[in-house]
Amino acid sequence: MRLWAVYRKELRLYFTSPVAYVVVGMFLIIAGVFFYLSIGSFSIYSMQAAMNPAFARDLNVTELVFRPLLSNTFSVVLLLLMPILTMRLFAEEKKSGTIELLLTYPVKDGEVLLGKFFAALTLFIIMLLLTALYPILAGFLARIELAPIVTGYLGLTLMGAAFIGVGLLASSLTENQIVAAVSTFAILLIFWVLGWSADMVGPFWGKLMSHLSILEHQESFGKGIIDTKDVIYYLDVTIFSLFLTLRSLESRRWRG
Repeated sequence: MRLWAVYRKELRLYFTSPVAYVVVGMFLIIAGVFFYLSIGSFSIYSMQAAMNPAFARDLNVTELVFRPLLSNTFSVVLLLLMPILTMRLFAEEKKSGTIELLLTYPVKDGEVLLGKFFAALTLFIIMLLLTALYPILAGFLARIELAPIVTGYLGLTLMGAAFIGVGLLASSLTENQIVAAVSTFAILLIFWVLGWSADMVGPFWGKLMSHLSILEHQESFGKGIIDTKDVIYYLDVTIFSLFLTLRSLESRRWRG
């Protein structure tokens, strides 16, 4: 299958270059530091609760450690790192000229696009799976609630897919990897902060800006709730970005 061939090629390129190791390594280091700090704070609260039983009623490792970690901390880290993960997907091939060869092979543009998308998504999921050790370690300290953690990871996966879609679009529009990374970050940052201004405009625009905000749709996942509107939002962003990227590739073929 031609899509599978593109997928294997892209995944191999990730692991034969420093990109995968740098991005995964930075993500694990930053995530590990924040997890360590969160667990340290929880341990202090636990000792205080031992002296004050009333305080122990509000002591919940899932609520105090994993909900902010999955809903906020990991999201911020991904906002910074995902542009690096996606910047080379088309820009590098355009700069080296291999994109012309790729588009003349008996492979459809959609297959090239999906092969690259799923390769980046696979690497992203591997990044998340490596952090699954955190709930296991926390389980030795206190009882954890599995549902909010599972839904939190689901929300991050959907967010990551949307980030990759935007990154592919930016990478298809330029042959400079730095420009692709900066453009991806700028687009994601705009949608990130939209919700912050929702209270400063009228009800209609405020509701619209809140709906378009990437971060607003992570809150339910962190609470253990799978809201269809949040799932549909991330899928819409992903599919629309891939659609625009496909149009970008087809326009290049038309230009010859």
